Amino acid sequence: MDKTVSTAAEAVADISDGASLAVSGFGLSGNPVQLIDALLEQGARRLSVVSNNCGTDDFGLGVLLRAGRIAKMTSSYVGENREFARQYLEGELELELVPQGTLAEKLRAAGAGIPAFYTRTGVGSPVAEGGIPMRYDSTGEVALASSPKEVRSFDSLGEPLDYALEESIATDFAFVHAARGDRHGNLIFHKAARQFGPPAAMAGKICMAEVEELVEPGEIDPDAVHLPGIYVHRVLEVGTQIDKPIEKRTVRVEDAPRAADDR
Repeated sequence: MDKTVSTAAEAVADISDGASLAVSGFGLSGNPVQLIDALLEQGARRLSVVSNNCGTDDFGLGVLLRAGRIAKMTSSYVGENREFARQYLEGELELELVPQGTLAEKLRAAGAGIPAFYTRTGVGSPVAEGGIPMRYDSTGEVALASSPKEVRSFDSLGEPLDYALEESIATDFAFVHAARGDRHGNLIFHKAARQFGPPAAMAGKICMAEVEELVEPGEIDPDAVHLPGIYVHRVLEVGTQIDKPIEKRTVRVEDAPRAADDR
């Protein structure tokens, strides 16, 4: 039951060219950076990656993208990554855009054994009707576009409404970053990292979790577990002294002092 590995290189050693990978992260929160960097060093190419976004130009998944290791991204957000946008618009990268909540559910559903589900999200838009550019050619023309989805009407509280069929997403591997975990793979995520951590882990046939704090089995209250260890296969302790940059730093402007006669 001890699922710990000693190094990130050991954790990612069996990822091959062309593998699919679900990766946690909400903005830069919960990015499994040590695992990503180890995969960059390991050298796997033509990866198909599913993640809410693709990090930034020099952090998280952005380092794999910049190195030309990713063939396809499935995301809800291009974000602050200029290289992501460039590769997509210049035909170097295939991109499947998915609404954020739908993406999380497609991952979670895979882990729950649900092959597809219906949702109202996207009905009446190109999400359901198709035609969203997925790949451009070198001249800027659309080389590949999304296909239409099946739409059915269901009675919802006495009102017929249309719903689009979405297929779940299962991947060969999953990378997640958690605040705390035990040797059995039970995990606790910190705040925004919980948005895509559990669903990404559930989608992977083999899930690798890097944890800031590794504890012994029984030290985590069962009621506090965000993801049970049944979904986790390898655990790597990375410590708390890791880089956690802010994707878009904003600060509040202090109110200017008011004149005496305005008080």
